[in-house]
Amino acid sequence: MYLAMNRFTVPAENAAAFEEMWLSRESHLHRLEGFVSFHMLKGPEEAGRILYASHTVWQSEAHFRAWTRSPEFRAAHARTGESRKLHEGTPRFEGFTAIQEITAGSPA
Repeated sequence: MYLAMNRFTVPAENAAAFEEMWLSRESHLHRLEGFVSFHMLKGPEEAGRILYASHTVWQSEAHFRAWTRSPEFRAAHARTGESRKLHEGTPRFEGFTAIQEITAGSPA
């Protein structure tokens, strides 16, 4: 399993517009081989800024890398420049390969 995350720092006054942008966009992820799930997470507010993280789970890093080279990726990110005014700086990417997974109902 591979987790791909982008973290965004959003001024509190832009939070509603930032959330609407994500909630109203067309996602192409469900069509891709190896895609497992997506979550847009809202974190704490501190000093007038809210931390958000997009969290995508893939079967493998290779599946994630294939997504980044796909036409669906280009379509999903075609309007990326328009959101820059809603968050500070550039998103911070973090990628993780799972070394352990415990699920509901499995022994710890």
